[in-house]
Amino acid sequence: MNTRLPELLTERLAEPLPDSSVLARFESHPRRRRHYDEPPPDARPAAVLVLLYPRRDRWHLPLTLRPSHLPDHGGQVSLPGGAIEAGETSGQAALREFHEELGGEDMQIELLGRLSPLYVEVSNFCIEPWVGVSDKRGRFVPNRAEVEQLIEIPLDHLLDPANLGSHQRVREGRPYTAPHFAWQSHRIWGATCMILGQLVTIVREIGR
Repeated sequence: MNTRLPELLTERLAEPLPDSSVLARFESHPRRRRHYDEPPPDARPAAVLVLLYPRRDRWHLPLTLRPSHLPDHGGQVSLPGGAIEAGETSGQAALREFHEELGGEDMQIELLGRLSPLYVEVSNFCIEPWVGVSDKRGRFVPNRAEVEQLIEIPLDHLLDPANLGSHQRVREGRPYTAPHFAWQSHRIWGATCMILGQLVTIVREIGR
């Protein structure tokens, strides 16, 4: 485990991020609107948190399996996050939503920087992804109203190209191909795959 990773990420995230060709590698296709296009004026601002923490001498990050009954992205694997409320910044929203979904109140989380914003057409969210770090795992208490399962993935699993694949899906009668990260029985696709894909690209750049 590279203990300098948070420092290196902070420096890299302050620089220009990889261009849209990187995001396109992890985006479902074909699609009517690309996630990285200019969002419509009525898009709802939202934020998510990609949190890195050490566990068993490996960097891990938490994802959530959303209950299938939820109106937005039910049954999908997502990053903790949600809508930005009036009067708060995107960073504050990412932290608040993380704690509301997963607990971890005993974790001291440092925000390192942002990844590229993405527009999600199906929920009309414009998402700002934040990368954060904690020096310990902390005590997770998933909110069962929003989280069916807590999924903890080692960062080096995402860095292994063997764990990136794709599958076929259908939306409104139209078939499309969805790149995904595979973890156990889960497929991590859509905007979450794109966010993690950009993070993986950056981590590879800086040598983990």
